[in-house]
Amino acid sequence: MIKVKRALISVSDKKGIIPFVKGLHSLGIEIISTGGTAKQLKEADIPVCEVSEYTKSPEMLDGRVKTLHPKIHGGLLALRHNQEHMAQIKEHDIGLIDMVVVNLYPFETVIKKKSITLEEATENIDIGGPSMLRSAAKNYKSVAVICNPDRYKQILDELETNSGLLSDFILYQLAIEAFGHTARYDRIIFEYLNNRLKGESFSRLSQEMSFRFIKVQDLRYGENPQQQAAFYRQEDEAGGMAHLKQLHGKELSFNNILDLNAAVSMIKDLRDPAAVIIKHNNPTGLAEDKTLCNAYRHAWCCDPVSAFGGIIGLNRKLDLATAQIMQSSGFMECVIAAGFEQKAFKLLSQKKNLRLIEFDFKNIQKDGFDLKKVYGGLLIQETDERDLKESEMRVVTKKAPTKAQLEAMLFGWKAIKNIKSNAIVLVKQRRLVGIGCGQTSRVESVRTAIAKAGSNSKNTIMVSDAFLPHVDNVQLAAKAGVKAIIQTGGSVADSDVIKQADKSGMAMVMTGVRHFKH
Repeated sequence: MIKVKRALISVSDKKGIIPFVKGLHSLGIEIISTGGTAKQLKEADIPVCEVSEYTKSPEMLDGRVKTLHPKIHGGLLALRHNQEHMAQIKEHDIGLIDMVVVNLYPFETVIKKKSITLEEATENIDIGGPSMLRSAAKNYKSVAVICNPDRYKQILDELETNSGLLSDFILYQLAIEAFGHTARYDRIIFEYLNNRLKGESFSRLSQEMSFRFIKVQDLRYGENPQQQAAFYRQEDEAGGMAHLKQLHGKELSFNNILDLNAAVSMIKDLRDPAAVIIKHNNPTGLAEDKTLCNAYRHAWCCDPVSAFGGIIGLNRKLDLATAQIMQSSGFMECVIAAGFEQKAFKLLSQKKNLRLIEFDFKNIQKDGFDLKKVYGGLLIQETDERDLKESEMRVVTKKAPTKAQLEAMLFGWKAIKNIKSNAIVLVKQRRLVGIGCGQTSRVESVRTAIAKAGSNSKNTIMVSDAFLPHVDNVQLAAKAGVKAIIQTGGSVADSDVIKQADKSGMAMVMTGVRHFKH
């Protein structure tokens, strides 16, 4: 436990610093500060001793040398219980510093700018800040080190409660946080400079990659009760699943969060009102319409048996009319929507355990990575955000698709990339009527989609997430009443597949794009 008598303040991110330092001053703590921070504190009528005055040494080299001085680091590193240290401190007229409040030059923000020069980037590499953080953290039993503005209130509360004292436990916590902060800062600098050296400044998959995740919450268990689990958010990620807002219902489970993410993936790129129902990370139905009510009705009707106990995703605010249909749909686990009208929320919240989730669809990172853990390693790829334009659709049959069929194809192509391979869907207008997913052969997926659709398979569009390897896929589709097919193409059997489509009077489009999802 330490008594804080003197604090050194030097922050790049000045969020919350004025009320925090005012609080320190009110407790009788002497304030030392640097440059812009000192100026801002003085403007707020807080007594400040500038570092150059404290060390009797001017800031030099355009501010590159400010705090790299024995009076600073001696005051931080001196062991208070070591008589020899304390004698040297006295001999050299070095005052003890009990608290360091530092955050670093915004290197990470600067390098995100377009056309950033190497000189501009390196000028934003902080030297004095990390040095002070590390010195203070090394001597954590005698020095409080604060690098996170979110800590200010907690520290002030403890100081006020304990008459200016900080506990050993909080000092240890702060030291760990400081070392984590400097480690991450150095890692970002290393990755940036290393990529520049190797000519990879525009490559997203660099030679070495690091990710940092912060725990949001512990979960009751994982996919199964015997597995421990927790939910983490990616550091500095402003949107996404870690920022969803639960308004009602039971605590979310591991599987709930996976399925909610799948629901968001299915509907986030659809422009009109859209609804999806998810079971085990795959859709049981998906539809887009002029009204949310119709979209939900069509999504439910695709496979009402499989939809039982599913996750409902809506890319619009849930209205009362849609909520009334949901109310009669049977048991559902969750509803995730862009918002809830008051009457709709009141109706659905009558179900005690139904989880109602509000989600910001506009604040989703579009250029993220997909990570898959394997034994002893990690597979990393960019997320599959490839859109298909009508101009990229190559008609390969004698019969061309109609305008309505092209629209259905584009809708189905957006859907298929989020469905487990091998994936086949049957589409009418802008809704799925049959889904075959996760089968070990493509023809089996075709059979499953047709079986799910039943009589609805007539006059549909068939969408395949990869090429059709044999003519049997087309023969089955034709027999079921499918009128057009969109697929990747590129099979050695392409010519035979096209001939079979012509023989069956079907239109076929090839995209040259594959959408495997393993």
